Amino acid sequence: MSLEESLVEHCAPTLAGLKTASLYRFFPENVRQFALQMKLWRAWFARCGLCLTVLRGSRENNDYLLYLYRPRALERELGQPEVRAFLRALGYDVSQGSGGLLRQLGVRLRTCRDFPHEIGVFLGYPLEDVRGFMENQGRNYTCCGCWKSYGDPAQARRRFSSYRACTAAYKRRYAGGMGVAQLTVAV
Repeated sequence: MSLEESLVEHCAPTLAGLKTASLYRFFPENVRQFALQMKLWRAWFARCGLCLTVLRGSRENNDYLLYLYRPRALERELGQPEVRAFLRALGYDVSQGSGGLLRQLGVRLRTCRDFPHEIGVFLGYPLEDVRGFMENQGRNYTCCGCWKSYGDPAQARRRFSSYRACTAAYKRRYAGGMGVAQLTVAV
């Protein structure tokens, strides 16, 4: 799967402006070509008000954790007092802003044995769901879709449905000849 195709497959709600961020693993066929494509897509997304970055990567394993996000939306999400308090309690230095918090998350992804489930707040998941997942160790959820929800199941189902519909529409448009550049909703 090409980088462009994978962006449509895994990031459509973020490309459309419905979601703060998307995260997925990518296994490029050619690492040099991947590096060039990343440079080009980063420049394109920057002009549209989005950022594409590698949160964790390994040339040896040919395995990259890609994160596409909308910086303004992420700043709003991470700037909420309850989210800041949550991250502070987990040891994050919240004085560094969203860029510093992302760097800290990247370090945790590379160095911690356990997966940092607080990543949900970096993806725009409701804090209630992130906390619920961590406190219940993934059990006792009220609804399961794009993530496990611990709040109002009807509200979660509506959100999951909108993300699925967006992804399906973007995949159809991509198959019909539209590229990511045409599908990206700029800020």
